[in-house]
Amino acid sequence: MQNTKKLGAAIIGCGAIFPLHAQALAGLQGVELLAVVDSDPSKAEQAGREYGCMSTTDYRTIIDRDDIDVVHLCTPHHLHADMAVELLHAGKHVLTEKPLADSLDAAHRLLKAAANSTGQLGVVFQNRYNDPSVRIKQMIESGELGRLLCLKGVVTWHRDEAYYQSSNWRGYWATEGGGVLMNQTIHTLDLLQWFGGEIRSVRGSVTTDVLDGVIEVEDTAHACIDFSNEARGLFYGTNAYLVNSPVELEVVFEQGTLLQRRDCLYLWKDDQETLLCEPATKSAGAKSYWGTGHFRLIEDFYSHIRENRKFWIDGEEGLKAMKLAKDIYSSSNARS
Repeated sequence: MQNTKKLGAAIIGCGAIFPLHAQALAGLQGVELLAVVDSDPSKAEQAGREYGCMSTTDYRTIIDRDDIDVVHLCTPHHLHADMAVELLHAGKHVLTEKPLADSLDAAHRLLKAAANSTGQLGVVFQNRYNDPSVRIKQMIESGELGRLLCLKGVVTWHRDEAYYQSSNWRGYWATEGGGVLMNQTIHTLDLLQWFGGEIRSVRGSVTTDVLDGVIEVEDTAHACIDFSNEARGLFYGTNAYLVNSPVELEVVFEQGTLLQRRDCLYLWKDDQETLLCEPATKSAGAKSYWGTGHFRLIEDFYSHIRENRKFWIDGEEGLKAMKLAKDIYSSSNARS
């Protein structure tokens, strides 16, 4: 049965990703953004003025508010689990940005809280909603190109010293939980495991190629991922490039190859390349290399809440990409 009650929302964290969540909420019918929270008073006040809602520096003030049903977590990684656990204990629905937590112990604690809550836990892996991702997943499941043989994901982005100095939590194991794997490329890791299925083994390594002395964590990583279905995945990600290039994906089947380039999906078959899909809209203010899936995911999360259905990218799903990243760290003997 669909719930027609107007849903009240709050967003904790008014940093770089905040506008995507706020704009998505502004476009949803039957949803009202009632509060924004940030430990920086100026950020909270500015966001409150812009979106016409209450602002505060203390997220605990929203926990007991009966008019707030859904809380979005756009906070630093190390704050996700503790905040989400409190909110879930209070019966709130929680939509958290990636990663699920900064450590596997914190993630499992969060999953336990979600299992015992009347609220839903959702994790933002918005690239699953991008048109090429949807089409790739459909073609894997349909078997129309035969058996999946191998796949790869390549992410070459740019993060410099100024980026890390702009926030006191980035670049440290204790607060970020990792570097390029946990922050930037975790979305591509999520797609690789979503496409490939159950993982049998992981071997990889991490290095700090250009930011040594600036950050504790890695800026570059690669991995070989063997799946239970005998497919093999290769991954490369770095923050050491000088531009933010679009993510590249290649998925090879017995009877053809799918290639994602510049957010367009192509099929290479019988020595001919065919365009299968391209972005219908731009990213509505987001950095272009982030993709366009945030709005779709947020709308879908609220639809599941209204219809009392379990959201499909829940804590268990969100844990998979995080565990893959941690397995790469373990393989490389890096702190994880």
